[in-house]
Amino acid sequence: MSSAALCKQVGGAGAKAPANTSAPDLQHEGTTVKRLNINVIAIAIGLALSFGATAQSMSKDEFKAGTAAIVAEAKSARVSCGSLSANAKDVCMAEANGKEKVAKAELAARYKPSDKASYEARLAKAQGEYAVAREKCDDKAGNEKDVCVKEAKAAETRAKADAKAQMKVTQANRAAKETSGEARMKADEQGADARKAAAQEKRDADYAVAKEKCDVYAGGAKDYCVNQAKTRFGKS
Repeated sequence: MSSAALCKQVGGAGAKAPANTSAPDLQHEGTTVKRLNINVIAIAIGLALSFGATAQSMSKDEFKAGTAAIVAEAKSARVSCGSLSANAKDVCMAEANGKEKVAKAELAARYKPSDKASYEARLAKAQGEYAVAREKCDDKAGNEKDVCVKEAKAAETRAKADAKAQMKVTQANRAAKETSGEARMKADEQGADARKAAAQEKRDADYAVAKEKCDVYAGGAKDYCVNQAKTRFGKS
C-alpha cells in the first residue's frame, strides 16, 4: 500500500483539508489548532507505517512530507512550553527539540538506510536524552546537582558508546559474510575491539559519577571513598 493511501486511511476518507484551517482561524480558534495537530500526527503515522514496511521505496516527496509533519509537531510542542516558566520551561523546550532531532534522524535513516544513518539516529536520541536530563539537574544545587550532571553525562556516554559499537559490529558482521576466511577473522576481531572500547568508555563514565559522589565527604572519608571508586572501576 502506498504511503498516500495509508495516510488517507489514517486521516479519514477524503483528503480535503478542513475549511477552517486558514491562518486567520488559527489565531482565533483553539479547536482548529488541535484539529491541525491531529491531521499532522495522522500524516506522520501514515508515513511512518509506510516507511517501516517499504523503507527502500520512500520517495523524495514522502520524505519532505514526513519532515514537514515533524517540524509542525515540534513547533506546536514549543508553543505549548510557553505556558510554563523557569526550569520547567527549559526542560519542556529541551524535550521538544530533542524529539524533533530524533524524529528527523530516524526519518532520514528510513529514507536512505545505512549503518551511518542508523548510528546518527541513535546518537540523536542519546544527545536529546542528555539535554533533557541536564536541564532537570538545574532544579538541584550543590553536590547533588554535580552528581546529577555527571550521571546524565554518563548515560549519554553509555548510549553513544553502544551506538558506536553497534555500528562497528554490524559492519564487521557484514564483512565477515562477504569476504575471505582471513578477512572474516579480522572482522570478528574488529567487532570484539569495538565492544571492548564501548565497555571501557562506560566504565570511565561510571567512575566519574562515583568519584563525584565522594565530594560530599572530606579528609580521610573522602580519600576512602575515592579509593573505593578506583578499586571498583580498575583505576590506579
